[in-house]
Amino acid sequence: MKIEFETYVVFIAAITSFFGVFLSNGIIIGVPAIANDFAMNNVIQNWIPTIFFLAMAVFTVPAGQISGKFGVKKSLLVGVIIFLIGSVGAVLSFSTESFMLFRVIQGASVALVNVSGMAMVVAAVKPQNRGKALGFTVTGIYLATSLSPVICGFLVYNLGWRSIFYAVIPFLVLCIILMIVKVPQDWKTYEHDSIDKVGSLLYAVGILLFIYGFTNLVNQTGIIFTVVGIIFLVIFAAWELRQTSPVFNMNLFKNMKFTSSNIAALCSYLAIMVVTTILNYHFQYVKGWNAQMAGLILIVTPIIMAIIAPNSGKLSDRIHPQKLAAIGMAIATIALLILTFLTKETPVYVVVVAMILQGVGMGLFSSPNMNAIMSSVPPKDAPTASASQATMRTIGQTMSLGMLTLIFAWVMGSLPLSTEYAGLIVQSSQIICGICTAACLVSIFASLVGIKSKDEFNTKRPN
Repeated sequence: MKIEFETYVVFIAAITSFFGVFLSNGIIIGVPAIANDFAMNNVIQNWIPTIFFLAMAVFTVPAGQISGKFGVKKSLLVGVIIFLIGSVGAVLSFSTESFMLFRVIQGASVALVNVSGMAMVVAAVKPQNRGKALGFTVTGIYLATSLSPVICGFLVYNLGWRSIFYAVIPFLVLCIILMIVKVPQDWKTYEHDSIDKVGSLLYAVGILLFIYGFTNLVNQTGIIFTVVGIIFLVIFAAWELRQTSPVFNMNLFKNMKFTSSNIAALCSYLAIMVVTTILNYHFQYVKGWNAQMAGLILIVTPIIMAIIAPNSGKLSDRIHPQKLAAIGMAIATIALLILTFLTKETPVYVVVVAMILQGVGMGLFSSPNMNAIMSSVPPKDAPTASASQATMRTIGQTMSLGMLTLIFAWVMGSLPLSTEYAGLIVQSSQIICGICTAACLVSIFASLVGIKSKDEFNTKRPN
């Protein structure tokens, strides 16, 4: 049976999405072993995941203009090749400095891969199948979220931390071969535009300062960095509005479907990212479970999301995607509301019900909301829309983790996380889940605003 090139495009996007998350989430399991190998102190080893996210955040928006100018297929191919170089380099690293350098390379390449991969799916797949295709891409993300800690734990324990990067290499090589052999077409939407170097620099400095500052809000330096970062981002927005070839077309936000879907995405990632950590703390420090038992329970939510996401994406090709997104986020809000009242005495089945509701809700929300973002802009702006949703995800996740640090520091001070302070852990978790519930409500409202908007979805593909 002949496989259409659209299928190869979706497969490549799903695989690259999977391994982008794999090396951002799964690497956490290998941090102790890496730190021991390179004799890192606790401050330096915390930078192993952080520096990856910072690099990804800095390069995400410029990646939109780059992929649109030089072609989304070519950009994805280059991104995967750089990703491969970063992975091989990590394997061959001989010092802390060399390893961190290759982590930066990986983060930058994943930014280009995420943006160009999503844009290529939108460009290659027929509009009537767009939601379904994006749903499978989202499934790659959710599968990586659920499986990467398990896979990386097995690899690190049996083969050492370098095996995490060895495991990525053959799949990246496969994607390179498939793109060269099976994807004959490329799509250039900003071919005649010049690269906005000043805008890219303003964004890079602003987002770097903002994210670094937000993750350190517990001290005065973090507050200063956050404020200065916001100032740079405001200057960036003002600069972009004056450019004929902006690195990010700010005029897209005049479309309420685009704006509302991006706000909904930002709030959803802010609300949901922290839940896994909260539940992990609850199971291990409050309930006293071991890590293996906690891990087995925590896999419930992402697996449900992975099952539902492609089906909700397919459904969003026939039903208004923001209606599905609002329904999904409403279900997720119920889950967060349940967890807001979480105590040591809460039965495990109640927590599992909340996790199931969260999985169903986010599975219904994510693919349709992404479909709404990608379908609300003119076909030529698909790379920019892809960069936008990737940026919302990165900022939302970072703010979520920053909020976790801030609330726990406020409630517990410098006390260590342990069963001895289970009451304070519960108190911190309740406050965070309450804030996350409010963020979910904002996400629902944003989706409803998009539904009522008179702006139309685009049903064409880029040339």
